Amino acid sequence: MNEVSGQSCAKAPLTELDSVAAVSDADVVAYLQANPDFFIQHPDILEQLQIPHQQKGSVSLVELQSEQLRAKSRQLSIKLNQLIDIAKQNEAIYRVYADLNMRLLKCRYFSEVTDVLRDAMINQLKLASVTLRAFSGANALPEIQRKLFIEKRFKKECFFFGRLSQHEKQLLFGVQPAESAALMLLGDKGELGILAVGSRDPSHFNPDMDTLLISQLQQFLNILLPKLAGY
Repeated sequence: MNEVSGQSCAKAPLTELDSVAAVSDADVVAYLQANPDFFIQHPDILEQLQIPHQQKGSVSLVELQSEQLRAKSRQLSIKLNQLIDIAKQNEAIYRVYADLNMRLLKCRYFSEVTDVLRDAMINQLKLASVTLRAFSGANALPEIQRKLFIEKRFKKECFFFGRLSQHEKQLLFGVQPAESAALMLLGDKGELGILAVGSRDPSHFNPDMDTLLISQLQQFLNILLPKLAGY
C-alpha cells in the first residue's frame, strides 16, 4: 500500500519493448552459437538483415558472407601461388647442387674445384662471390687468420651464415662483394680450409638457414680435396 494515497504499488507487467531491451548482445551471440542452424530454419530473417558496409552502404548478410568468402579465396590463392614459387625455387636450387656434386667428383686439380664452385654459385645461383681458402699449400690462409675465423665464427658449428666484419671480408673475398656470407669449415676436424660464398643482399645469408644441401657439399669436398694432387 502507498502510505500517501493508500493505493497498491504493484509493478506493471513488462512490455515487449522492455523484454527485448533486457536481451544483451552477448545473449544474442550465445544463442546463435548454440543454434547454428537458426538462419536455415528462418531464411526470411536472413534475407531481411542489412549490414552496414563502408563502400556499398547497407548489404545483406548473405552478400557480406559471400564477399568475405571471396576475399578468403583470393588470399588462399595468393598463398598457394607463393608456395608454388618457393617450391620451384627450391627444386631449381636442389638441381644445381646435385649437378655441382657430380661435377666436383670429376675434378682432378684444386683449380678445377674452384672453377666449378664459382660457375655453380655465381652463374647458376646468381650469388656474388666464391672463394676457397686452404689451410696448407702455396695460397694457404695464414695460421693467425685461420685461428681468428675458427675462434670467432666456428665455435659451435662448422657453418656460419651472416655478416662479416670489413677485415674478414677483405681476408676472404678481397674486392669481391659479400654483404652477407656463408662460411663452411672443411675437413673432418676443420683442418682443410674454408669455403666462403658471398651475396650482395645483406639478409640473404642468415643464421636460420637450412644446412641440408650445403652439408652434402661439405661432405663431397671433405672426400675430394685430400685426394687432389698438390693439395
